[in-house]
Amino acid sequence: MWEQIRANKRNSILLLMLMAAVLGLLGWIIGMSVSPDPRAGYFGVGVALIIWFILAVVSFAGGDAIFLAASKAVPVTKEVHPQLFDVVEEMAIAAQLPVPKVYIINDPAPNAFATGRNPQSASLAVTAGLLGRLNRDELQGVVGHEMSHILNRDILFVTIAGVMLGTITLLSEVFLRGMFYSSMGRRYSSRDRGGGQAQAIMLLIAILAAILAPIMATLLYFAISRKREYLADAGSARLTRYPEGLANALEKISQNTTQLSVANKVTAPMYIVNPLQKEGMKLSDLTSTHPPISERIKILRGMAGASFADYSDAFSKTTKHATVIPSSALQDDTAVQIRTGSTQPAESAKNQARNIGNIMQQVAGFSILTCACGLKMKIPPNFKASQVKCPRCGTVQPIS
Repeated sequence: MWEQIRANKRNSILLLMLMAAVLGLLGWIIGMSVSPDPRAGYFGVGVALIIWFILAVVSFAGGDAIFLAASKAVPVTKEVHPQLFDVVEEMAIAAQLPVPKVYIINDPAPNAFATGRNPQSASLAVTAGLLGRLNRDELQGVVGHEMSHILNRDILFVTIAGVMLGTITLLSEVFLRGMFYSSMGRRYSSRDRGGGQAQAIMLLIAILAAILAPIMATLLYFAISRKREYLADAGSARLTRYPEGLANALEKISQNTTQLSVANKVTAPMYIVNPLQKEGMKLSDLTSTHPPISERIKILRGMAGASFADYSDAFSKTTKHATVIPSSALQDDTAVQIRTGSTQPAESAKNQARNIGNIMQQVAGFSILTCACGLKMKIPPNFKASQVKCPRCGTVQPIS
């Protein structure tokens, strides 16, 4: 997949340049709307490019930390969820990558994402809702998908794109809000100055640009995002040798009705499934960063084996389009057999809800003490006493 890795690096540089152009143009238009003097336009370009440069440095140096903080992801140890760490380590070995840092988002909605500059600094975040709903094979499919994003260097592209898109959106919103609060004063003052009509036209152009710039930047972002998701699905099938695991996971995630509270327009494209997908909205919507879930599931279940060639064949049969798999990956004709899945019985909805609650409490710092009578006591992190009495049998237990 070196072809795809090189393409992602090129796309990251191209995206930086295009975002700089969009920011510069937006800065020039806003500057000219403030004053008809061309120097105001150049000043606006200068300010916009300074902002771009600062954000470019930030996105390379700490963009992943920004996304993790925005998503309220909490770093956890293996004691919190041993199975998650085991699966992450397995997929890292299969992909021949360093083990990424593991985070849990304390939210009942099922989802996951990966972020970072490169495989050495990568982080993987999953929600408590995902861990509580998926069995091991399904969790392995999701982790394999995110590990493929790390392997393909998608995480660099997403980090840069997210920070730049957020900057353009923020700059546009600040300008539009400023125009809203000062619109009356500008309307009357422009009538009293020479060239007021031209200035009013420039102001309208600036407002239009401020509205369209985030849309154009977002469409630019979307142009490459869908292909990334297909490739990560193919990578997951190859790493796990079990396409049905990811297919089942996507099916469960798509059936979820709980909104992911920490997601927003900038971070949404990072997740394995769009967390802002509205009920009744067509999954094939052109403005979606993700391919239709039903299509992704159908492709995975149509694979005769677990190789890239098998995914390519299933993709072409399902979508009637040319393959998204790079030619270099298709040159490897080694057959990859699909392994047998586990026979682990499905958890009931009640047990899933209980699992999610337990995980969220552990991430929040609750301690769980098991009394000799079998009762599990959940001790909050701010509990000050050094011991606790079992409400069932009355046994007093020390809190370590």
